[in-house]
Amino acid sequence: MTLKLAMITTDTTDAEELGAWWARVTGAEIAETNDGWFVIVKGGSLPVTLAFQKVEDPTLGKNRLHLDLTTEDLEGATEHLLASGATLVERRGDENFAWHTLADPQGNEFCIAGEHAA
Repeated sequence: MTLKLAMITTDTTDAEELGAWWARVTGAEIAETNDGWFVIVKGGSLPVTLAFQKVEDPTLGKNRLHLDLTTEDLEGATEHLLASGATLVERRGDENFAWHTLADPQGNEFCIAGEHAA
């Protein structure tokens, strides 16, 4: 038996809003909306499909699984994401390796680093 990663799903109280945000910041498209309860985002710079599932009660606390993204311009990407509605959690690392932890508009944390770090 072989398992393959099909998509990464995030619970949210507003699947359409959060799916649209991730589509916008990754250059992807919303492939399906399923009446707003399950939104699928594909394409753009995404190597896998992202999905956003509407739940009544969000999980509180730090997410146990998060996305690690890479970019050629860490500072420029961070500023773009902040202007798009993300919040900065912390700038981390040192002159040898740096990454930034941010949160999407619903508080789900993710990290970005320079492409050489991947």
